[in-house]
Amino acid sequence: MPRVFKGVTLIMYTGRCSCRSIIYTILNKPFFTHACHCSLCQKYTASAFVVHSPIEMFNFILNEGQLEPTPGPSGSGGGHTVMRCKVCGDQIYSIIFNNPNIAVVKTTTLDEAERFPPQAHVYVKYKLPWVILGKGIPQYNEFYERGKVYPKASLERRKKVELATKGCL
Repeated sequence: MPRVFKGVTLIMYTGRCSCRSIIYTILNKPFFTHACHCSLCQKYTASAFVVHSPIEMFNFILNEGQLEPTPGPSGSGGGHTVMRCKVCGDQIYSIIFNNPNIAVVKTTTLDEAERFPPQAHVYVKYKLPWVILGKGIPQYNEFYERGKVYPKASLERRKKVELATKGCL
């Protein structure tokens, strides 16, 4: 929700875990939001799919609570750490491909998750047959090419973070 501070409009959205021990804020809109239907996400979340909203780590603020890093499965083998509430175990965000500068927020932990509906469905070849997808949202059998799918401003933001990450490694 936008807030005005010293004449500047700030974009802020809050989120929390189910036990309310974790309260966090994101300071910008996510780059993009997608629903992942891969079999690993299905198993890891005990659901038909998970909704992800990646954002720069510097735009993720942990206001209350403690997060516990846990290793997670990765179809690419590129590394996946899930940050969970230390009390209830809810997934809050992931770090993938060992890139600590991007938080892949679990969208439904946001208080206003309805503001960030999926802009794409990925790995639909693994989609459970009883999940019916609407026709208005792009569907990909695998993952999409960011350069062809992300809005231009989001792509530029993500490229800056990736360049900064390469400079740190």
